[in-house]
Amino acid sequence: MRFILCEPGHPGNIGSAARAIKTMGFRDLRVVCPRIREYRTDPEAVAYATSSVDVLEASRMHETLAEALEGVTFAWALTGYDRQYGPALTPVREAGMKSAAWLDQMEGDLAFVFGTERSGMTNEEILLCQGCAAIPADPASPSLNLAQSVQIAAYEMQMALLSASGHEGELYDWQGRFEGDEPATAESIEGFYGHWEQAMEACGYHNPENPRHLMDMTRRIFSRSGLSKNEIALMRGICAAIIRPKSERIGMKRAKNGGEKA
Repeated sequence: MRFILCEPGHPGNIGSAARAIKTMGFRDLRVVCPRIREYRTDPEAVAYATSSVDVLEASRMHETLAEALEGVTFAWALTGYDRQYGPALTPVREAGMKSAAWLDQMEGDLAFVFGTERSGMTNEEILLCQGCAAIPADPASPSLNLAQSVQIAAYEMQMALLSASGHEGELYDWQGRFEGDEPATAESIEGFYGHWEQAMEACGYHNPENPRHLMDMTRRIFSRSGLSKNEIALMRGICAAIIRPKSERIGMKRAKNGGEKA
């Protein structure tokens, strides 16, 4: 998957584009006739690339869009408005979904092509592409920064690829970080609710003679969270501290076990 920038004027946008595609799992960045020829080492480009300097350094520079498109079977021109000539506009999300479906069926690469910051893609550049993709935006303010456009296109393409491979929503490792937590038993949850009611009464918020549906609301809140065994222990520890402050509980365990309080 290629991401091609046509005549970018600001090195910072090239660095930001490198970062944008790497965060979505892509590496192939092409730059057509940039204003700053040494953009790969430009301080602004390097600063905006941050952890994606490798993508910036590995990017390929071309003199023409036609050269950058060599080996590409289908190219999407990113443009914000319909043209008299050239392909009809396709929403960028749909373009990503179509591209994901085509990847296993076609030879050659797919590409997203972006125009210069000043005026976007020219008619001549668009005619070199097979499709036009548009990012839905407020008509009152439709213009996006170049790197922002690259980020959106890369995001939509990554989401489409994940969906096509049956891994939708599985981009991040942290999404499964709580799966190993042992769930709380129904008995322990009921015990917590009783403890919670005592704590709310102890702090003066809950009046058993005028409950105001406090416990009904409590159950509704915690039933949505899927409480774990450790979370129940945490909440009951808080309840215990509300019912009797720690300073009053010091030595109680020793006294219960027959010891003497020092």
